[in-house]
Amino acid sequence: MRLIFMGTPDFSVPALHALVAAGHDVVCVYCQPPRPAGRGQKDRPSPVQAAAQALGLPVRHPERLKSPQDQAEFAALGADAAVVVAYGLILPPALLTAPAHGCFNIHASLLPRWRGAAPIHRAVMAGDAQTGVTIMQMEAGLDTGPMLLAESLPIGAEDTTGDLHDRLSHLGARLIVQALERLDDLAPQPQPSEGVTYAAKIDKAEARIDWTQPAGVVDRQIRALSPFPGAWCLIGGERVKLLRSRLATGQGAPGQVLGALTVACGTGAVTVLDLQREGRRAQHGQQGGAVVQQIVPRQMQPRAGIGRRLLGAGHLGARAGRGLDEQPFVADQRHQLALQIQRMFAEHLARGHALRTGGGQDVGQMCDQRLAIGHLAPPAQSPPRPSAPASGTRSPVPAVP
Repeated sequence: MRLIFMGTPDFSVPALHALVAAGHDVVCVYCQPPRPAGRGQKDRPSPVQAAAQALGLPVRHPERLKSPQDQAEFAALGADAAVVVAYGLILPPALLTAPAHGCFNIHASLLPRWRGAAPIHRAVMAGDAQTGVTIMQMEAGLDTGPMLLAESLPIGAEDTTGDLHDRLSHLGARLIVQALERLDDLAPQPQPSEGVTYAAKIDKAEARIDWTQPAGVVDRQIRALSPFPGAWCLIGGERVKLLRSRLATGQGAPGQVLGALTVACGTGAVTVLDLQREGRRAQHGQQGGAVVQQIVPRQMQPRAGIGRRLLGAGHLGARAGRGLDEQPFVADQRHQLALQIQRMFAEHLARGHALRTGGGQDVGQMCDQRLAIGHLAPPAQSPPRPSAPASGTRSPVPAVP
C-alpha cells in the first residue's frame, strides 16, 4: 500500500521499520521538528526523522497542520492510508479523510481504557494487571475511533514504563502490519461506552515520592515514572531518582531505611533496585547503596580521628535505621547540626577532653538520637565559642544544641 507514516519518538520507530520491511511504499514521513538538545542545545532530529533518513524516505516536520497549504500537500501525496504512532499533533478532519482508507492509529492501551497521552504510565501507576495495543481507525474524538485489532500483554510485578514501552512498541509494529494485510476482511468495532478512562499527561509535580503513602502506591509510582520523568526523593539534601523497585517486608517510620535500600512507607516497605543521581548514570543493584554512601556534602565527610563515627554517610539516611530526607529543611538541619558537632569535636579533641556530655552520656549515642529524621528542631544559631580556660582548669563540655 501507498502509506504516509506519522510519528516522532522511539516508540514509533519499530512500526516504521516493520512497514518498510513488509513491502509497503512509504511515500512520506511526518514527525515533529528538530528540537534543541544536549549541552550545546543544538537542534536534534527526532528518532523517527533519523530512522526515516537512514531509510532514504522523504521527511516533513511542519509545526502545525492547520494551514490550507499543509493540508493540500498532505492530500497531494495520494496515499491509500496513513499510520499514526505517537505523532504529537492532533490531525484536522481534512487530514483524517484524505487517504483512501483513512488514518490508523497504534495506541498503547486496551481501549477504551487509558485514552490519551500517557497510557503506559497510567496503567502501571493504577496497578493494572495487563495492558496492550489497539489498532484504531482515527476520527475527530480523542482516541474514540472504532477498533480493528487488539492484543494484550501482562504487566509484571517489577515492570517499569520503560520495560513495557519497548514490548508494546514491537507489538504495535506487528499488529499494524497484520491490520493492513487484512484490511478488507476486518470489520471495525465501536469502542464500548463502559470502562472509559483517560491517561492525562504526566505532570512533573507527580514525581516526588511521599513515603507516608502505602508501599504499593510508592512502588507503582517509582515503576510508572521510570525512566521519565523519574520518581525522586531527597537523600542528604540531594535529589535522587528512584528508577526500579519491588515490594518488601518491614515496618518503620515513613522514609526510614530498614536495611540496604529497603525503605519503610506508610504501610509496608519497598526495596529500591535502581537509582540515579543528578547528572550521573543510573546505578543498579548493590551499586545503589554505594551511591547513597557518596551523597554527603564535603564538609560533612569525617576527618581522621574527629567524629568519624558521627559525621559519616550513615547519618544521612544511608544506613539501616536512618530516614531518607523528605523535606529540604531536614537536610539543612542535618547539615547544620553535623557542622556544629564537627566544630565541637575539633575543639575538644584538641584540648584532650573526653567525648562525653555533662551527664556522662556518650556523645555518639546522643547524636544518634538527635539525628533521627523527624525529631530535629529548626537549627539554632551556633553559640559563640567559649574563651580558652585558665591554665590548670578544665572547661566543661557543652551539650550538643
